[in-house]
Amino acid sequence: MQLMKVDPRALKDNPDNTRQSKSTPQADALLLATIKAVGVIQPPVIFPEAGGNGYVIEAGHRRTRMAIAAGIEEIDVIVVVAANDNGAMRSMIENIAREPLNPVDQWRGIERLVALGWTEEAIAIALALPVRQIRKLRLLANVLPAMLDHMAKGDMPSEQQLRTISAASLDEQKEVWKAHKPKKGDTASWWAIANGLTKTRMFARDASFGDDLRQAYGIEWAEDLFGPADEDNRYTTNVEAFLGAQQEWMSSNLPKKGAIVEVNNWGQPQLPPKAERIYGKPSKGDCTAMFLDREGKVQSAHFRMPEARQAKGKGDPTAPGGEDGNEAIDVSAKTRPDVTRNGIDMIGDFRTDALHEALARAPIEDDTLMAMLVLAFAGQNVSVDSGSEVSGHLYGSRRFVRHVVRLIGESGKLEFDMDTLRVVARLTLIDALSARTNRSDSGIVVRVAGDAIGADAYLPNMGTEEFLTCLSRPALEASCGGTSVVPCPRVRDTRAALVEHFKEERFVHQSALFAPDDAKLAEWLAKNIEHGGEDGEAPADEPVGGSEDGEPSVEDEAEANPRVPEAEDDGNAADAEHEELDEADADASANGLETAYGIAAE
Repeated sequence: MQLMKVDPRALKDNPDNTRQSKSTPQADALLLATIKAVGVIQPPVIFPEAGGNGYVIEAGHRRTRMAIAAGIEEIDVIVVVAANDNGAMRSMIENIAREPLNPVDQWRGIERLVALGWTEEAIAIALALPVRQIRKLRLLANVLPAMLDHMAKGDMPSEQQLRTISAASLDEQKEVWKAHKPKKGDTASWWAIANGLTKTRMFARDASFGDDLRQAYGIEWAEDLFGPADEDNRYTTNVEAFLGAQQEWMSSNLPKKGAIVEVNNWGQPQLPPKAERIYGKPSKGDCTAMFLDREGKVQSAHFRMPEARQAKGKGDPTAPGGEDGNEAIDVSAKTRPDVTRNGIDMIGDFRTDALHEALARAPIEDDTLMAMLVLAFAGQNVSVDSGSEVSGHLYGSRRFVRHVVRLIGESGKLEFDMDTLRVVARLTLIDALSARTNRSDSGIVVRVAGDAIGADAYLPNMGTEEFLTCLSRPALEASCGGTSVVPCPRVRDTRAALVEHFKEERFVHQSALFAPDDAKLAEWLAKNIEHGGEDGEAPADEPVGGSEDGEPSVEDEAEANPRVPEAEDDGNAADAEHEELDEADADASANGLETAYGIAAE
């Protein structure tokens, strides 16, 4: 055996080489980078060619090939006597009896290079590794030496567990290792060790506050080197300071009609009592609730407070329980409906927002527009005293009056062009028609109106967690029809699959479409044709002084709380009537609605 220098291009490959498969481009790139940085560390082994003057490579084919690629003119080689089997056995042993360095030894080697003056960047270039990987390995310097000795035996934790262990202090690691130290020959319970050292992390990407509040609360960011490279992985374990800064930011950025609320056990905001959460587009008079979710992020939800209603007196036959106040209890078994009450409320919000969007933007023929005006004023949420001989009064709400004044000229007569009439008609319909499940519901007429102008196209995507939670199992599984989603044994799994499926598509539940049920529409038409009433008389099947759903009529409310101006009043009484209107309604104007919906004269 002797050491000599040769030109790597003069060496010949061994036809009996054990490693016949080609190496990966990544492995070749790693070897080429190391040879360029520090040269060939281990000389290849060669032997004289039988019957010739050349040399054959016994071990080191890749080193020789990469040395040629690096442009090295001469390399050191070890010359041995040719074996009888042409070096087959020695080649086999050389490739099998080799063990790669474990991460602990890699870290120790890197620390030794750093101590000798190597930078992390230079080590990364020499080893053809990312600088991030070098820094990951250097995190082992924060691991308890007793744990390192155990890891060096081949029992390594997962990357996530190693990240948790290295982030803890040595004193904390010592206590946990003492409690979970494995017996001789056993593997360590890294899950239990990492679980004992786990600390809640609050990430900078979830923070709404800026550097001023961060410094005021003494928050210092640490870098999570194990996190995705394309994300902001800065975090802090000072949870109280993080949440305090988030709370102060919410207090400083609270909207005009906003409130900071807590969350319940399910992570949902606890709205004020009797508040109605708004899932569609919020209106000007709606309120905003700001809260912190379980990850410390600032979230918001919109809600609407109910209108004040006059309490019914004792003995009211329409009150629950009748005259004696005893409420009947229905003990019959009931199955869960396809859509819960909360889901019906959400559908009402979706329909109303879609209808208003369609009224503002969809093309509407003039004859359709006039027909819709008739439908709007037939809605059960519209209350108009007709000025007939029965009542002797004529008045309307401020909401509709502000549209009418645009049609009256300086002479006091109707003076308008067709464009103005179209704009005013759309704004009037927006104010009148509603599908919400409160006292503003227009009833079946809003369904007919929305179907007439194609408002279904403006309904939002209902394939969300909030809405799908409101569906029963049969309704949820029926929603899988026409999709690639297969119903799962657990409802939550089916719902999660549908949410994922409808991220890129739009889903509208069948029950949310505007077209009314044919049977209910026919029943409604027959009822109102048969009992339409004449000369102000109420329908035969409806109690006089009562509405269709049992609510007090306009006449009843007028008797209980007189506020109808007499004919000879100078107008002050009419002004007093509107003092109870919501501030947003009082301040709203036709120009404001035009801006909100982008309505322009056609």
